[in-house]
Amino acid sequence: MAEHQYAGRGQQQNKWLSQPGKNLTFSILFKPTFLNAVNQFDLTRAISMGVYDALRTHLDDGLKIKWPNDIYYNNCKMGGMLIENTLQGDRINTSVVGIGLNINQDDFPDEASNATSLKQILHKDYDLRLLLSEICSHIEAYYLHLKAGKIDLIRSGYLTRLYWMNEQRRFKADDVEFEGIIKGVADNGLLKVNRNGQTETYNLKEIEFLNK
Repeated sequence: MAEHQYAGRGQQQNKWLSQPGKNLTFSILFKPTFLNAVNQFDLTRAISMGVYDALRTHLDDGLKIKWPNDIYYNNCKMGGMLIENTLQGDRINTSVVGIGLNINQDDFPDEASNATSLKQILHKDYDLRLLLSEICSHIEAYYLHLKAGKIDLIRSGYLTRLYWMNEQRRFKADDVEFEGIIKGVADNGLLKVNRNGQTETYNLKEIEFLNK
């Protein structure tokens, strides 16, 4: 666990800003050689659910997983993760999971106006090492489910925690704003959105959530 992450990376080269000693910024190494490369998004699902369930013991239904793996409370971002896999043949050889979560930080710079933290929500400080232990325990539980082949449990559980699931919301794709409804996530991790009566799939770089 890093006490201070000054050059953290997020999806699409976004930067992660964290005050020293206030938040959780850590990495976990996995060797999921049991997992076929075509199913690598199931690892994303499992890790996201582990983080979510640990935080859910402290928070209410406002907590969600924003596809693909950000942690949101209402419309504000609490944290996220970056998963980097190496492959050997058709299997995943190693996965490095970097996780950043806003815990005790109570103010954020202007460029992070959409950020929130556990402290901002609940107005109390948390023991970072204790919370880290809780998160790792929940992640391990879902990882073991994944290893045991409980794919349906992982995939269905992810959807029940998904931000904007089955809600009509505004998105942007190909520089066009539109209203759509998230209907699910494909096995390979693409987001399914009903748009003008048709279900279309998007990868991370193809669609933007218009949160505000």
